[in-house]
Amino acid sequence: MTPVPAKAGEPRILAVTGLTKEARIAAGPGILAIAGGGNSPVLRARLEATEPRGLKAVVSFGIAGALEPGLRVGDVLLATEIRSSAGRWTADPAFRARWAEGLGVADIPLVACPLVGVDEPLLTPGAKQALFAASGADAVDMESHIAAEFAARHGLPFGAIRVISDRADHVLPPAAGTAMRPDGSVDVLGVMMSVARSPRQIPALVATARDAAVAFRVLGRVRGLLSLGGGLLGLDL
Repeated sequence: MTPVPAKAGEPRILAVTGLTKEARIAAGPGILAIAGGGNSPVLRARLEATEPRGLKAVVSFGIAGALEPGLRVGDVLLATEIRSSAGRWTADPAFRARWAEGLGVADIPLVACPLVGVDEPLLTPGAKQALFAASGADAVDMESHIAAEFAARHGLPFGAIRVISDRADHVLPPAAGTAMRPDGSVDVLGVMMSVARSPRQIPALVATARDAAVAFRVLGRVRGLLSLGGGLLGLDL
C-alpha cells in the first residue's frame, strides 16, 4: 500500500497493522500506514527501513484475538501495556484518554487492558487459554509488540487500538494461519488450497469471516470518529 504523504510541517503518525485492509482504514493525511502481513521478520524489516525523523507517534491499529473469555467480537481495546517474550512497553495514557473521549460519544464497548504480542497465530482455545494464563493480557495480536519496541527505540510515544475479531473460545480454521501474504493482502489461493485439503474447516472459516466483517466495520467506525475535527487518529500533536 502506498502511504499518504504528509504535507510539509504536518505531524506524522506511524500506524502499524497486519493486513493491508487495516492499513487502508488507518491511512489518511499525516499518517504513514505499514502492514506486516502477519510476518514478524517482514514487519521488523519494514520498520527498520522507515525513517523515524519526522514521526511524532506510533500507533498499533487493527484487529485482535480475545484471550479474556468475557471479551466479545467488536469490543474496542485501548492498550494499557504491551507484553511479549521480549519485554513490556507502557502505552501512553494521554493517548488512551483522548481516544476514550473521542469514542465515548458512540455506543462502542471500550476496554482498557494489556495486550500481548506473538509471532505466530493462535488457532485454538487451548493455545489462547495458555497464553492468557502466562501473560495476563486480555487480547493478542502479531504487531503491537514490534510497533511498541520500535517506538521505544526511537523515543516516540506509543499507543494501540485494537478491535476483537475472534473470541477466546473460537477455533480458527487452519486456513486462517496461512491467509496473509507478506504484503498484508489476503492469500485467496492459499485459503482455497487449505480448504481443498480440509473441507471440514469450512463452517469455522465462514464463522471467522463473519466475525472479521463485524470487527472491520467497528474498526472503520472507530477511525471515522477519531478523525473528526481533523485529528490524526484522534491525536493533535
